Amino acid sequence: MLDLLADPAIWASFLTLTVLEIILGVDNIIFISIVANTLPEKERPRARILGLLGALVLRVGLLFSISWLMGLTEPVIALPVGDIAMSWRDIVLFVGGVFLLWKASNEIFAEVEGERPAPGGRAGATMAGVVFQIMLLDMVFSIDSVITAVGIADHLAVMVAAVVVSVLVMMAAAAPIADFINAHPSTKMLALAFLVMIGVALVADGLQFHIERGFIYAAMLFAGFVETLNLLRQRNRRKRGESVCE
Repeated sequence: MLDLLADPAIWASFLTLTVLEIILGVDNIIFISIVANTLPEKERPRARILGLLGALVLRVGLLFSISWLMGLTEPVIALPVGDIAMSWRDIVLFVGGVFLLWKASNEIFAEVEGERPAPGGRAGATMAGVVFQIMLLDMVFSIDSVITAVGIADHLAVMVAAVVVSVLVMMAAAAPIADFINAHPSTKMLALAFLVMIGVALVADGLQFHIERGFIYAAMLFAGFVETLNLLRQRNRRKRGESVCE
């Protein structure tokens, strides 16, 4: 163990994997933030913590079942069109992508049609239902996250440490991100559009048409930069309006 701690290559792989796990976890944080906000305000922190703890347990469990996880990439069914042989991993990604598209589309419809939840939370939303939705997407995101970890690090201890640190960072970031999204309707719409993009990418991955994640994250960063400029513009206009009133 001490030899591992003294090896610079181990630390390099740990830092690289931690950063990548945090980046890959952005999708998860956005989804958890939006879904948890359908609950009464006092229940939201608990739902976010339960969701991220579920993600941690799933990812560590998958890391300790690497041989089983790698078996998920073996083809199990063949589609009659396109010569596509889907594995269990492909099926999970496809189903998760469809669910994410359905959920994000419903949320966008509610925003556009003005069907906003009451201040105490959306009618019909329950803690169990929200946690179930979070866990369903956690499973999808965890598979890709763990496969990435296996491809970068050679030691199980390094993979587990990187996953634990990344989830702790996500826990710290979840509440501020959720509050920000909830306070800015245009940012919430942008976040939902991001989830649609991720849903499309997951469905494509499930059908073995890989969309390079770098393009998706670049689009998200650019859109986020534009939204930041828009929010700064709105804030400056409000300040000028207040100055005129005074």
